Amino acid sequence: MIRRLAPWLAVGLAILMLAAVVAWRSATPPGAGQPAIGGDFHLVDQTGKPVDQTLLNGKWTAVFFGYTYCPDVCPTTLTTLGTAVDELGPKAKDFQVVFITVDPRRDTPSQLKAYLSSGSFPKGTIGLTGTDQEVATAANAYKVYFQKQGGGANYSVDHSSAIYLMNPAGRFDSVIPYGLTPDQTRDAILKAMGGGQGA
Repeated sequence: MIRRLAPWLAVGLAILMLAAVVAWRSATPPGAGQPAIGGDFHLVDQTGKPVDQTLLNGKWTAVFFGYTYCPDVCPTTLTTLGTAVDELGPKAKDFQVVFITVDPRRDTPSQLKAYLSSGSFPKGTIGLTGTDQEVATAANAYKVYFQKQGGGANYSVDHSSAIYLMNPAGRFDSVIPYGLTPDQTRDAILKAMGGGQGA
């Protein structure tokens, strides 16, 4: 008798568990449980001025983590952004680029200022640096991975390559993945800003 009831008991428990999962999902707001991107940080810009997350308020912002000694990903990304921003038209005035270093030991404010002065990079790009802990806190807020590789003066830093698009309230909107063309990057920005796509 017990052997006959056991399969029915298992089926009953499975149904109860499924009902519980469905009920939990129905009661959970969309996006709940997903890691938030963005948050508080305290850094200094390329002029040495202290800044925090309120820097993002009032404009759409592309936040990108990298370092000035990066051999390929960073200059490629910033050059792509430079071309894309030039093609935003009137909306360019409502858009800014923030470059946060993952190599604060070498990327001093003066080093960032010199690096970001490249004519290929977005005009007015804001470079941010700080102490090791301050940079780690900012990277953690954006769920950015970075890890020093090698020793000596010529070490490299592995790091996430995505661009984080933040809205004028300083909240995360979307990710622009590495490897898009300038036109694709421009269109992704325009779509987020509500301006459709470029020609």
